[in-house]
Amino acid sequence: MNLLLIRLIIFAVLFFAGLKLYRMYREWKLEREDNAQPSQQGGQMVRCAWCRVHLPENDALRERGEWFCSTDHRDKFLQERRRED
Repeated sequence: MNLLLIRLIIFAVLFFAGLKLYRMYREWKLEREDNAQPSQQGGQMVRCAWCRVHLPENDALRERGEWFCSTDHRDKFLQERRRED
């Protein structure tokens, strides 16, 4: 009887330890997937009209139908366009 009780206690401890490890693994996996998602949710890629660098649409500036990566590039592009006109 004592041996059966000891085996039952050992089995219960191992079961709960395994369950705890599984939950920790599942939580770690979900956190890892959540950290990977923001880089994929940047939106559609657009190209800066001045330097031709591609960047997410959410980070870009739009002026007169053109996309720009910064205000500096927007200003340079518009100045050059004025000179041409």
